[in-house]
Amino acid sequence: MKKILFSLFSLVTIAAQAQTADEIIQKYTDNIGGLDNFKKVTTAKISGIFSGQGMDFPLTTQIINGKAMRTDVEVMGQAIVNCYKDGKGWKINPFAGAETATDVTGAELNDFKDQSSLATPLMDYKSRGNKIELLGQEDVEGVKTFKIKMTTAADSKVTTYFVDASTYLIIKTVSSRDIQGQATEIASFFSDYKTYGGLKFAMSRVSKIAGETFQTVTFNNVELNVAIDEKIFDK
Repeated sequence: MKKILFSLFSLVTIAAQAQTADEIIQKYTDNIGGLDNFKKVTTAKISGIFSGQGMDFPLTTQIINGKAMRTDVEVMGQAIVNCYKDGKGWKINPFAGAETATDVTGAELNDFKDQSSLATPLMDYKSRGNKIELLGQEDVEGVKTFKIKMTTAADSKVTTYFVDASTYLIIKTVSSRDIQGQATEIASFFSDYKTYGGLKFAMSRVSKIAGETFQTVTFNNVELNVAIDEKIFDK
């Protein structure tokens, strides 16, 4: 019996390892609703709470799919705004010296652009010209995952995705971000997937630096194909 169980386990392991990166990405994409269905959505309004430094702040993201994105966070009566539309981006952050609308460029602009599409950069990597590489398997807090490295065509930014080997949902990403002039590795953990309009969204995102949580975003509602005034994206 032990030999039979061991053989079955070995077969499962071999089958898992034999999957290609494209096959894993396709299963992930199908599981959260399908790329075509994500692209059919015209607009989205996502609301929730941004938590950092022991405080909670209301957050709203509005998207014209593939065209524009705006995120508003209200902090102690002041607005922090990130916005993108048709290749241009701007931000307002009085806590970082940008008290009026300030243009964004480079990697930050590319991040804003990615956020304007409901489809994630991984599921839509081919049309964006990104490159992928399967790095094998790795346990993430006791969960067996597939580890996929993606390099963007726009700026060669590297993001590593950890896809749950049983549910085919992304549960973690690792990427580098410029913080106060220094390249800093950010690990983000995704959970509490919920379905809206046949599409799955991770409603919880916890971001960590060196294992310490520095910010959390908890979404409480996703509205699809709602009316959005395009003027809100203008600088």
